[in-house]
Amino acid sequence: MRKEVIMPKIGLDMEEGTILEWKKKEGDKISKGEVLLEIETDKAVTEVESALDGMLAEIVADEGDTVEITNTIAWVEVDD
Repeated sequence: MRKEVIMPKIGLDMEEGTILEWKKKEGDKISKGEVLLEIETDKAVTEVESALDGMLAEIVADEGDTVEITNTIAWVEVDD
């Protein structure tokens, strides 16, 4: 089953984030707590950790893309 990875809301005033670097690529196995990507907000650069165990199935937002919070940035294939 596929589960979405969304742009997280890091701070109270955050409305969007820019993807600086994906630390994993499509097809990579990922574990909960593992760093998936690095984002930049208007206040800081932050690492985003996976909330799921599985495989990074699809990256929807590329490096350099600015994405509003709660929008899908990737999909993870997880076991049922």
